[in-house]
Amino acid sequence: MAEVQTVRGPVDVGALGRTFMHEHVFVLSTEHVENYGAGDWWDEDEKADDAVRKLRQLVERGITTIADPTVWGLGRYIPRIRRIAERVPELNIIAATGIYTYNDLPFQFHHRGPGTLLGGPEPMIADFVRDLTQGIGDTGVRAAFLKCAVDAPGLTPGVERVLRAVAGAHRETGAPITVHTESSIHAGREVVRVLREEGADLSKVVIGHAGDSNDLGYLSELADTGAILGMDRFGLDVINPTADRVSTVVAMCERGYADRMVLSHDASCFIDWFGPDPELLNGMAPNWNYRHISDDVLPALRDRGVTDAQLDQMLVENPRRYFSP
Repeated sequence: MAEVQTVRGPVDVGALGRTFMHEHVFVLSTEHVENYGAGDWWDEDEKADDAVRKLRQLVERGITTIADPTVWGLGRYIPRIRRIAERVPELNIIAATGIYTYNDLPFQFHHRGPGTLLGGPEPMIADFVRDLTQGIGDTGVRAAFLKCAVDAPGLTPGVERVLRAVAGAHRETGAPITVHTESSIHAGREVVRVLREEGADLSKVVIGHAGDSNDLGYLSELADTGAILGMDRFGLDVINPTADRVSTVVAMCERGYADRMVLSHDASCFIDWFGPDPELLNGMAPNWNYRHISDDVLPALRDRGVTDAQLDQMLVENPRRYFSP
């Protein structure tokens, strides 16, 4: 049986079980935490305990794996995630590599690589491949997929360079790809175009946040390329209400695309983007948590005629295929 790397080590792909394909544990800025969090709103032990409690809610609902696309730009810190994962051994956490930016590259790449001051090969590819084949930092934990983003600014030079570097690491290792996209500008089309140019296997690509759109034509167009649709922001009703997200998944299942959708929330145990008070975020998006799909969305999908076989396709079979060599 093929294996997939998790934070606690390799796991048989066939043992992943029910999988949410886009969930973060923490979304943080390291500099923010180090300079303005300690002694105020960030307590490492307290936040770890809270994360363990929230992740156990997934296990209680039969979810056995989450893919965590937290990369450079979102505060990836594997030692913290590994300590938490060891306290929730029933849950597999799959780590990612890549860079999350909507515009510019980190300065560490401005002057190195093709077309830059110093030239040379693309250093991002080497970094991503190292994470996938040797381990992240000195942790020994290997990433198992690649992540980047194309948001409202579109395919800026920095974003395009990251996307092409992700494709390069994919070609070299076979690791699958997840791309955060802004559905309001149909960014998935540009993602598909560039990845095709780079020779990527589109069946190993999740178009993240495709479920923010209810445009069935756009979604079908993406699915027809072989790419997987990330119906992965359930609970973010301020972007697209749950009822509309459910209707879109139902319609896509009726069109025969259950084999090209995955489900998730894009939630986290803690995110510092909205300030230090989690209650503020809870008030803005009360359903944006790890429980929402299991408690609310799956019953709603069943009520609308989505079969258990289709749900297993989206939650078990599609993730297993994505992570299989």
